[in-house]
Amino acid sequence: MRDLAEAAPALLLDWYDRHARDLPWRVPPAQALRGVRPDPYRVWLSEVMLQQTTVAAVRAYFAAFTTRWPTVQALAAAPDAEVMGEWAGLGYYARARNLLKCARVVSDDHGGVFPDTADGLRTLPGIGSYTAAAIAAIAFDRPAVVVDGNVERVMARLFDVHTPLPAAKPELTAKAAALTPAERPGCHAQAVMDLGATVCTPRSPACGICPLMAHCAGRAAGTAPDLPRKTQKQPKPVRVGLAYLARRSDGAWLLETRPDKGLLGGMLGWPGGDWAETPQAAPPPVEADWRDLPGEVRHTFTHFHLRLALRVADVGMDAQPVRGHFVPAAQFRPADLPTVMRKAFDMARGAF
Repeated sequence: MRDLAEAAPALLLDWYDRHARDLPWRVPPAQALRGVRPDPYRVWLSEVMLQQTTVAAVRAYFAAFTTRWPTVQALAAAPDAEVMGEWAGLGYYARARNLLKCARVVSDDHGGVFPDTADGLRTLPGIGSYTAAAIAAIAFDRPAVVVDGNVERVMARLFDVHTPLPAAKPELTAKAAALTPAERPGCHAQAVMDLGATVCTPRSPACGICPLMAHCAGRAAGTAPDLPRKTQKQPKPVRVGLAYLARRSDGAWLLETRPDKGLLGGMLGWPGGDWAETPQAAPPPVEADWRDLPGEVRHTFTHFHLRLALRVADVGMDAQPVRGHFVPAAQFRPADLPTVMRKAFDMARGAF
């Protein structure tokens, strides 16, 4: 362990300096070596977006956000609906609500400057231990221990840890901490993540080009491809629901803003009932001649699968909804809807 702790940081940094991924929120190694640090706002934004999401999926959203709101103060001043609209499709909408809360706290209470320690960052809305460590290391070069799924995989293989996740998390975090150097800890954190993303991949790891190959206990034991082990997950339950899609004679659509708390909180959506394992009563939002559409919308959330039945109706200009409000056709953008609501629109649009 001692030999590995001494050798691994230098090997990883040398590898990172030559093979670092080109990411829009990152400062290239050559600049980092000259003391250039990335904008904490961009690091924070990328880390929030990357939670439960891939780099490939985040790139376009990151570009859109930073073009429209280039600073944390600009984001803090943005209307909630506009930010939620730009976020649509990234999922996990509580992140978008916390994104705005955090931006406003940083702007109003910290003068637009992010705290530069993990402890200080954890006081901000929506920033947990992992995100605080990532920002502290990457943006401020603090020796914080950054452990995501890529890092867990590298540590499990490097030290041949067979305890299944999530029980193995404390042990893998301790292993990662033992390798975190005082010199260039931000680059080290990104190096381990890059190694897991590009070399020590979940399937068919490219051990032959790994800078830590000679030190990897999992490779020596022949167990690396099978690590990390994971506790078998329980099957996701299925919930059912109903959504009403109404279009007024002038082309306006009947939508509602979902409550701030709960799934898809604060997002635009089609009126409907609760999502549950058994069908729930869902009175229509406006009096109309409703038609049932054949088929159903299917969507998977973190903890359950959803099957959504649809009812559609054309209504006149005198329609008085008891739920929701009409959005004029010129202001309606399907792209602003969360994915499941956009699926419903795509399925129903041919019925009008």
